[in-house]
Amino acid sequence: MIRSFTTRTTLWFAALVTGILLASLAVGGWLLNKQMLAGLELLHEVESEELGELLGDDAAISTAAIRDRIAHDADGDAELFLIQVRGSGGEVRFRSENLEDAVLPDWSQRGPHWLYTLPGIGQVLVSTVMAGPWHVQIASRLEPTHRVLRDYGEVAGLLLLGGAAVSLGLGWGFTRLTLAPIRSIERTARQIGADNLSERIPVPDGGDELASLSRLLNETFGRIESTFAQVRRFTSDASHELKTPLALMRLNAEKLRPRLDSDEEGAAMLDNVLEEIGRLNQIIEHLLFLSKAESGVLQLTREPLEMPDWLGDWAEDARVLAEDGGAEFLLEADGRTQLAGVPSLLRQLLFNLLSNALKFSPAGGRVKLTVKAAAVRCEWVMEDEGPGLPADQLARVFDRFVRYQPVGTGAGIETMEPKPGHGLGLAICKSIVELHGGTICAENRGEPTGLRVIVTLPIAL
Repeated sequence: MIRSFTTRTTLWFAALVTGILLASLAVGGWLLNKQMLAGLELLHEVESEELGELLGDDAAISTAAIRDRIAHDADGDAELFLIQVRGSGGEVRFRSENLEDAVLPDWSQRGPHWLYTLPGIGQVLVSTVMAGPWHVQIASRLEPTHRVLRDYGEVAGLLLLGGAAVSLGLGWGFTRLTLAPIRSIERTARQIGADNLSERIPVPDGGDELASLSRLLNETFGRIESTFAQVRRFTSDASHELKTPLALMRLNAEKLRPRLDSDEEGAAMLDNVLEEIGRLNQIIEHLLFLSKAESGVLQLTREPLEMPDWLGDWAEDARVLAEDGGAEFLLEADGRTQLAGVPSLLRQLLFNLLSNALKFSPAGGRVKLTVKAAAVRCEWVMEDEGPGLPADQLARVFDRFVRYQPVGTGAGIETMEPKPGHGLGLAICKSIVELHGGTICAENRGEPTGLRVIVTLPIAL
């Protein structure tokens, strides 16, 4: 499939011009053939009149007399015409020697001219003229006409190829020239991002379609700029308006702790309140991160990261977290490569994936991170030994606030109650991966069961 509009337009233009040229050449060949046949028909009529004058009006003359009267004329025109004369009764009275054994049929009922194929001679044009009592038939070989048409066809083919090549060049130049304003608009539009939303596309002079398109795009960018400004304001306001009350709630709740030293039930309830306040703070932080990531506000400063060396310190922390959750963590590396990424964001990505894997891992289970280096990408594959997810839920696992309670449907998979979460961890993972120009997906393992999350990141070039 041809994706370039310039290429498609060039091909359409070339096909149109070539089609018109082909039709013109075909019509020219048809007219040439008709004209040559018309010329032969005119020659036949003139020759028939001359033969009619030589034969006269006496139908009783002998065959020898007929031959004597027209033999000289027939011999002189032997290269041009095949001559046959019939009497008033339709009998053949004279045949030129160049007819050899062939006999021209009497098809006068079809009209004065028709095409016929003579054995040993080929296709001929036959004309019939009544000259007094004589039925004069004149025929001409069509091989010269066919030869002219073949030569015309060869020349037409060369002209068609040349016209197609020229039309491709003209079409390409015409399309590039015509679409130059569109490409200028495209270049300007591509330069407009979250950090320069105030930039606008230059509006061409005049009131044509391009000027209307430019104005429409500028209006659209204006609305987008306004929307981004609202998102930024919301991000700033939410950071202040939501986190400050939560901090005051935590502070006041902590002040209640000394008063509940003797009340175990009240102390437990206070711990729950503080835990929920902590979870709300975490949710706010995650939502703010997602908002910034999706609005393009985040400014990324990438650093070269050697794989798998960079994962060494993180792996130590991952083993501690896994042991605390009653599981085992393994790191496997296949090859070496270098990524260009933001270390803090990539660590957050890995910890979110690890937390998700530990959440669904059974006691004594194993979580493994495999690093695979390739020519232009690096893969991180996080695998757990949990029950996995139903196939219809895998596509939505990276959506916000999506929380699943996996239920096993096959042998060896048991229903389990996962540790609580807020459904934003994998959504954040997706945002971080996309910020780095990579992809992320999830799939179920076979045996042993579990979930496999695959992150693909481009290498540093």
